[in-house]
Amino acid sequence: MSGAAITRQRHIAHFHLHTALTEDQYGDVIELVSGFTPHVQAVPPNALQVDLTSALRYFDMSAYDAVQTVKMRLKALYDIDSSAGLAGNRMLAAMAADATAPGDTTDVPTEKTTDWLHPRPVTALPGIGRAMADTLHRYGLHTIGQITDLPAATLQRLLGAGQARLLAERARGHDPRPIVPAEPAAHLTADLVLSRDCLDPAQHHRAVLGLAEQIGQRLRTERQITGRLTLTVRYADRTSTTRTRALPEPTDHSPALTATALGLLTSLGLQRARVRAFTIRADGLLPAGDAYWQLSLDPGDVRARAVEAAADRARRRFGPGAVRPAALAN
Repeated sequence: MSGAAITRQRHIAHFHLHTALTEDQYGDVIELVSGFTPHVQAVPPNALQVDLTSALRYFDMSAYDAVQTVKMRLKALYDIDSSAGLAGNRMLAAMAADATAPGDTTDVPTEKTTDWLHPRPVTALPGIGRAMADTLHRYGLHTIGQITDLPAATLQRLLGAGQARLLAERARGHDPRPIVPAEPAAHLTADLVLSRDCLDPAQHHRAVLGLAEQIGQRLRTERQITGRLTLTVRYADRTSTTRTRALPEPTDHSPALTATALGLLTSLGLQRARVRAFTIRADGLLPAGDAYWQLSLDPGDVRARAVEAAADRARRRFGPGAVRPAALAN
């Protein structure tokens, strides 16, 4: 596959949520997934579609691993079981999800789209109602592959020009529709699900420090600033505690974000708490061009921002793990 083809390839995931959700709970799910990528389209009442393409390079993972990460977070943070389909466009991802057992993931790589589609029944294609299915079946057309093998003129005589053209495009796996979020993201979230329940305050400190750094990197990448941070801690018994604090001034500067996040952690007094997960949410987002900070005579502040900019350049070139705070080093 050529480099140009790789660039154009999209990675779309469709998630079915196997839990009855209230409107507020569904909003929480959209918010959680939006913390991974802003390209999330709601499919109420219990599904959503996600364009993972731009997030894969940032998180340095495969599309399949990204889907598994989202599913793990849904289960760990909200106890929601989900199944998923992964493909190159919205239609194929939804079809893959429909064909997936609860809890599993079906991956339809672009190069295997035809092999996956052709044996499937024509009724698996979106838009095939009972009347159209009956018409196709009367003429011996039961699978998607039979539709693609049929001459275009024959299909037009059966269905009419418009319906035949649309059906032929879908049978070949074509769907140009983009993921369209309902509105631009008004916040960023970063979360960490611990591998086991944790009582260690030092590990709590490292987790929050890492999430604050991640928020700072993403803000600078997306040229945004934040005026408020919220820390949510989820415990082994599935209860949670949330604290919110305004920043002294809107910023994307990691030391300022880290200081506020660690202050929130300290205010919770978690010395004996069995923690399962942490989430940091940045609200009140503004374009970075609106940023301002207090003038300082401290050359250390200038140096810190220069080092931060150099680290961001290294991460863009070599990946998000290329530069990390010393406190997070193994």
